[in-house]
Amino acid sequence: MKRLFKNLTFWVLSAITLGVLLGHFAPEVALQKILDKPIKISLYLSEFEIKTTFSEFLSSIFISIVKVFICPIIFITIMLGIISMGDLKKVGKVGAKSLLYFEVVTTIALLIGIVVANIIRPGDGVVTSEIKGGDISKYTQSAEAFSWLKFLLDNATLQVLILAIFLGVLFSNYGERHKVVSFLQPISNKIFWALHKVMLFAPVGAFGGMAFTIAKYGVHTLLPLGKLMVTVYCTMAIFIFVVLYFILRMYKINLLKFLKYIREELLIVLGTSSSEAALPSLMEKLEKMGCSKSVVGLVVPAGYSFNLDGTTIYLSMSVLFLAQVFNVHLDLQQILTIIGILMITSKGAAGVTGSGFIVLASTLSAVKVIPVEGLALLLGVDRFMSEARAITNFIGNGVATIWLANNEGEFDREQMERVL
Repeated sequence: MKRLFKNLTFWVLSAITLGVLLGHFAPEVALQKILDKPIKISLYLSEFEIKTTFSEFLSSIFISIVKVFICPIIFITIMLGIISMGDLKKVGKVGAKSLLYFEVVTTIALLIGIVVANIIRPGDGVVTSEIKGGDISKYTQSAEAFSWLKFLLDNATLQVLILAIFLGVLFSNYGERHKVVSFLQPISNKIFWALHKVMLFAPVGAFGGMAFTIAKYGVHTLLPLGKLMVTVYCTMAIFIFVVLYFILRMYKINLLKFLKYIREELLIVLGTSSSEAALPSLMEKLEKMGCSKSVVGLVVPAGYSFNLDGTTIYLSMSVLFLAQVFNVHLDLQQILTIIGILMITSKGAAGVTGSGFIVLASTLSAVKVIPVEGLALLLGVDRFMSEARAITNFIGNGVATIWLANNEGEFDREQMERVL
């Protein structure tokens, strides 16, 4: 029993359960305002927002604190990895191979979403008048204002990634680079020590996130769009347990054992609907599992911008869902156009606030055959589907790192056997 109470997984799972109960039976408590207006904090090139309601306050506080660790951990991990690796050709090779892997796997995810949506057709029979919409103006305006330059300037993770690679390459040519490693390693250890302390509050964040979701939207809001939700969840399960399973099987690694190894992080992502909430922990666990520091430092941060498998599936299925709802027939040429547009627009999803809707709005605007106003239908269930998106993105980046580490010979199999 004492061992159970010391298990973070137990506490996160309990917090999620309590959050559901509070949101369902006492929504007025979960949505009680404790701040007059949101508090915005700028730190490490990023802006964090502390929400006003009781439940959102708890969740946003936890996520914001974890986000503070993301940039320093990425910066130090990449620098240490590149300096320790020494071979700059290998660094470039890993980076290029990562981008190729991301494009291939996200394209597979995109095609799976389109095929399943065309077979099950979740939008058929949906009566739009039965579903309460919402204000989509902020999403369409953001979509119109979206640019790749803005994406790069707003994406702190990419900026830190580029800076760390530059400095890593610079110091790797330094004659006494071991002194740089000796200086950075203790700092890295202290940062991860502090992160472990913060992660003890993960149940608080998971409780707040789940309580808000249930209180705000309620389980009853799922019924009109239940078919879409079930289809999206099933499609993402197919992607994880078929596509990602075979990717790991190429190197004789068991996907289920890996999922069990990162179960605490998966529950945190589920409770907070944010894959960023567990990003630093994922990087640490991948290193402990046997992936080299350099591969982890390059692949995970880049993956959070360019390897969004769950988001890609959601976007492709949502576009076809809205086409089916409004009885818009898409011919082969239009479907291929949608695939091409989504292959580009989905890459910008991580760097934009309200990313799913903004990228979806920009895609619909580009296709010009599906009413953009249809986004209002998805507002009620987007929060529930964001959990599936975040978990799929999270697992996908973990699998990508393991695969690339094995492919580059930067994986310690004996260490993996001990950990798993």
